[in-house]
Amino acid sequence: MPPVHYALVAYVKAPVGEFVERLRGELHPALAHLPAHLTVLPPRPLQGSEDEARQVVERICRNASPFEVVMGEVESFIPVTPTVFIRVAHAAYRLRELHDQLNIQALQAEEPWPYMPHLTIVKVGTPEEASNAFHVAEQRWSQYQGSRRVLIEELTFVREAPGDTWEDLAPVPLGGSLAVKRGR
Repeated sequence: MPPVHYALVAYVKAPVGEFVERLRGELHPALAHLPAHLTVLPPRPLQGSEDEARQVVERICRNASPFEVVMGEVESFIPVTPTVFIRVAHAAYRLRELHDQLNIQALQAEEPWPYMPHLTIVKVGTPEEASNAFHVAEQRWSQYQGSRRVLIEELTFVREAPGDTWEDLAPVPLGGSLAVKRGR
């Protein structure tokens, strides 16, 4: 059985996130359930326990202040992967810094590609599908009138789950500590 993968993401709720979720649902309905997010640590097996990984996330995020990024243009990773995304155009360095600070100890992994902050619109099966999705996304994004600013104030530690889904393990505010789920 392959190892379970974990990741660290910043969910994007604002108008940009809603735009991406609607567009993803149109371009790839089977993945419409995935929430819009910026990946800070791409999926990886842990190098320690889940608890050790949570402690790393909490320690690093406690010392990081919330910040804003601005989304740029639609791009793709074709031919490397059939993925269409919106690049982070302003303050991407802040996400890179967080990535580098968090890619240690229980969360350390050798990245297969250089880390590039982006908001995935859709990952499809073939380069041809990605090319078609790219053209639709580029056209729709050029007509988008909402704010392209995204406030990053919380990261979420997630674990791979069955059926192309991810389970939220812990929201982690920047400049704070792990939120604890309490029963009522």
